[in-house]
This record gives sequence, C-alpha cells and structure tokens, in this order.
Amino acid sequence: MKKGLTLSDILVTVLVSVIFGVVYNIWWVVTKTIQPLGLQIDQLLYGMWFAAAVVAYLIIPKMGIALLAEFAAGAGETIMMGRFDIPTIIYALLQGLACELVFALFRYRSRAFMVALLAGLAAALISLPIDWYYGYLGEVAEWNLILYVVFRIISGVVLAGAFPYYLVKALDQTGVTKLFRPASKDDYDSL
Repeated sequence: MKKGLTLSDILVTVLVSVIFGVVYNIWWVVTKTIQPLGLQIDQLLYGMWFAAAVVAYLIIPKMGIALLAEFAAGAGETIMMGRFDIPTIIYALLQGLACELVFALFRYRSRAFMVALLAGLAAALISLPIDWYYGYLGEVAEWNLILYVVFRIISGVVLAGAFPYYLVKALDQTGVTKLFRPASKDDYDSL
C-alpha cells in the first residue's frame, strides 16, 4: 500500500464526509427532539458528530485521512445548513486532529476495536474545552456538568468508536472497501 494519499483516497474520504455531512444535519433534528427531556440525555447522541474521522480512517488507514474527513464533514454540514459556521469548523478540525493523534500513536497500522474506541474518546474529550470556550458549560450546575461530561464520553466511545468499527467491518464483508484496503483473514483477525 502506498504511504501517501492518492487521489482515490482523497475522493473516498470526501465522499464519506459528504455522507456524514448529511447525517450530521439530520442528527441535529434528532438531538433537538431529545433535548427537552433534560438531564443531558442529548449528550448520549453527540458522538455521531465525531464518526466521520473514524469511519474514513478505518476504510483508508493513512496519515491525514481522519483530519481531512472530519474537516470536510464539518464544512459540508455548514454548507447544508446554508450558513458558514466558524464554531462547527473549529470543532471539526480539533475533533479530526484528536482522532489523528490516536491513530498516529499506533503508527497508522491498527484498525483494532480499541483504537476506534480511543479515537472516539479523544474526539469527545477535545470537544469539551471548546464547549467551555463558547460558553455552553459555564452556567451549568456541577451535577449537571458531570452528567454532560460522562454522557459525552460514553457517546464518543459508542457512536464514534464502536459504531464506525462495526460499520466498516460490515462494509469489509460486502467487499465495498476492497479497492482501498483488501480485507484478508489477517485483517479480520486483527479486528
């Protein structure tokens, strides 16, 4: 496998990002519907906004893919919203970078379940200081803040870690990803 990004790597990453940009916009409706229930329940759904980076990396495990995927998904989300949204771009860049750092720790060689979970966790953790900066957390009571953080972390691990892992594993079994990363028995054993 070539080490650098090829045009097909970039195109597939952007395609994954466009799909997630659409999902992200639909996800706003889902989270806004759940939000009135209170107790930070909507934070259990928040991890979906980190998933593009992990899915793209698991399909094409190369340096830069996670960052490109999350940035493109965030940019696509703002385009579909019909307005340019700087905070969304900042979230996307930092979440992609957090995932990228996890994949770099494993030298872009591992597509293991734990690596996907760690990437989801890293994206969730990096989003919290950004929330604080934008003032979303400054006025929240301590007990509510604890729920917020715990639910965000759970969501990051499940929706941005486990969900992408199983999604890409299912795509591997259909043969869709064979052009970019031939799935062999060793691949499945390492998963």
